[in-house]
Amino acid sequence: MEFLHWSCHDVGLWIESIGFPQYKACFTENFITGRKLVHISCVSLPKLGITDFQHMKTISAQLAELLGVSEPRWNRSIADPPHDDLTGFLKMKSRTGQHTDSLTYQQFLINNSK
Repeated sequence: MEFLHWSCHDVGLWIESIGFPQYKACFTENFITGRKLVHISCVSLPKLGITDFQHMKTISAQLAELLGVSEPRWNRSIADPPHDDLTGFLKMKSRTGQHTDSLTYQQFLINNSK
């Protein structure tokens, strides 16, 4: 989960590496760091200036692969939250703070099973 420590510059390099150099500025000018990548989805991409639907689908799929989470199902209602433990953990890790920085996936699973 090294991506959680990426700077805006690192995220820009990643978006270039997956074939979208035209969107590097969209990510860097909006200060998208590795922690903020966890919150990026097809819903938020237009807010960054990315509106081509095929590009949005590809970026979302690449992001899901990077994060190690299952790709969103396109036939699922956007009102239904994902129920993936890893996604929940990554959303927690996207926050800052001493407790969050030291939290492990195993601890997260134990805390959420209670």
